[in-house]
Amino acid sequence: MFRLLIASLFLSAIYGFMPVTKTNSRVSTSLSAERSKSLPFLLRPAKLDGTLAGDEGFDPLGLSNIEELGIDLYWSREAELKHSRIAMLAVVGAVGQELGLVFPGQPTGKNQIDVFWQFYDSNPGPFFAGLLAVSFFELISGLAITEGRKSGDRAPGDFGFKSWGKTPSEVKSYELKEIRNGRLAMWAAAGILLQGSVTDTGAVDNLF
Repeated sequence: MFRLLIASLFLSAIYGFMPVTKTNSRVSTSLSAERSKSLPFLLRPAKLDGTLAGDEGFDPLGLSNIEELGIDLYWSREAELKHSRIAMLAVVGAVGQELGLVFPGQPTGKNQIDVFWQFYDSNPGPFFAGLLAVSFFELISGLAITEGRKSGDRAPGDFGFKSWGKTPSEVKSYELKEIRNGRLAMWAAAGILLQGSVTDTGAVDNLF
């Protein structure tokens, strides 16, 4: 009995010096941390808190944490929206010209890259005029992004166009639809260009 009492006291003394509190704290913090919706095996990035439309916590490379050279989360969302809108227009344009919906005398074909160079060879003037127009709009866009990021009064991608949504919930719904369709369009545009270059077959023909 005396030996059992001594052993109990000895074990209690050892247990008192073990880092139990720190271990429990670490485990508790890990269990309570919010998981990413898109990648449940990873923790949700700190800056992706769900306030942006389409935010599913997908950032395995940690791009949302970049702050150097002005490339922050605001800039990244602005770039994503801009490329999404361009991609949606590009997909419609690519499929339209493949179906022959072009201005009279303009080239049409299955390979979008070939069609681009055909247009350039036959219409260099309008091509460079369009390039200058795009450059001008990019300059205005850059100023808007810079000032909006400084003041905090402008949401990324907001150029003052009236939303179709009449209530805050409808506005959020349209913003979510825009970014989801835009992300899909970016993949679609890349696929149209790639398969057109490889197979010389248009998107419509490859679809059916």
